[in-house]
Amino acid sequence: MPESVKSATESASGRRAAAQRQRVRQDIASAAMRLFATQGYEATTVDEIAASAGVARRTFFRHFRSKEEAIFPDHDDTLVRVQAVLDSADPHEHPLDTVCRGITEVLRMYANVPEMSVERYRLTREVPTLREREIASVARYERLFTRYLLGHFDEGAHRDGDDDPLLAEVAASAVVAAHNHVLRRWLRADGKGDVEAQLDHAFEVIKTTFGTGIGAGRIPSRAGAGTTTSVSRQGEVVVAVARTDASPAEILRSIEEALRKA
Repeated sequence: MPESVKSATESASGRRAAAQRQRVRQDIASAAMRLFATQGYEATTVDEIAASAGVARRTFFRHFRSKEEAIFPDHDDTLVRVQAVLDSADPHEHPLDTVCRGITEVLRMYANVPEMSVERYRLTREVPTLREREIASVARYERLFTRYLLGHFDEGAHRDGDDDPLLAEVAASAVVAAHNHVLRRWLRADGKGDVEAQLDHAFEVIKTTFGTGIGAGRIPSRAGAGTTTSVSRQGEVVVAVARTDASPAEILRSIEEALRKA
């Protein structure tokens, strides 16, 4: 068999295996939520969940370490996708924009299965153990985003009197808080409405607040693209010219930079 054909076959086989794994995880998660809803979390055993999902007990433990983990089947995979977004970001993209793209992956995890997400939300409100598990998962995302934003500052930026590290941590918390606020509102509405549009609006609020300060002067300009600034002073008027393909956040940063230079 030619090497190219062999590689394609192995790739297709790998995709089928991953899809099968995902189906089994979702089946187990759905079974767990059904049983938790009908007979209660404490009264439900792993054996019952496995039987309801049509899998063996050992299969359950190949996918999940515990019954509370079973209703959060996608967090680990989503964390990997979020990390991939951060790792593959264009170095010229503002880091706060990158973080917003990353947490959108988290939102889609919920939005892709609205019925399951709504039921899971109800269960986490009723069962403290599940609520604690969810809080721990959210904290993992926040740590990831904080590390990413802090990584855009050299060691000298952590000296006393420099507010950028503070802004990085606060901005990361704000992005997570905005996501949680929008998600809760959507879940309370039974998963109805354009939740991504609501999140985009929340991001604009955050970028307006933090986007012109965090990392200012540390983001390189793309050759022939992005924002360019021309400054002239006529009395008390400062004029900043930006490219038409610049984002609102870029334009705001450009204006702030122009005001500092004027």
